Amino acid sequence: MNSFDRWTQPEALQRLEGLFVLVVALWLYAGLEVSWGWWLALLLPDLSMLGYLWGARVGAIAYNLFHTYALPLLMLGAGFWLRDSLWVGLGVIWAAHIGLDRALGYGLKRASGFRDTHLGRLGRTP
Repeated sequence: MNSFDRWTQPEALQRLEGLFVLVVALWLYAGLEVSWGWWLALLLPDLSMLGYLWGARVGAIAYNLFHTYALPLLMLGAGFWLRDSLWVGLGVIWAAHIGLDRALGYGLKRASGFRDTHLGRLGRTP
């Protein structure tokens, strides 16, 4: 596979998309009047992974529910509707977290195990 072919693969495009979401979220957050402490405290932790304490199936459901853009977009919409910059900021951080995960190759999970994602198997060599 040549270098051009690599960027036509869906996995690579979704990683690039995730990076784009992360960068745009950072730019949007910088324009909000919300403490950067929220960004630092909430960008990396992933409480949805606690679902894996109850097995791969429950873990995949919990992870996937919190790693689709639908819920952060609802939070953003509610924040705009309520004119609440904290809700908007939290929605932006949530979207940034998902973007970061996707950029790093952490796709939506399959019930067969944490390492099995819609972007391929984690730890796979290219």
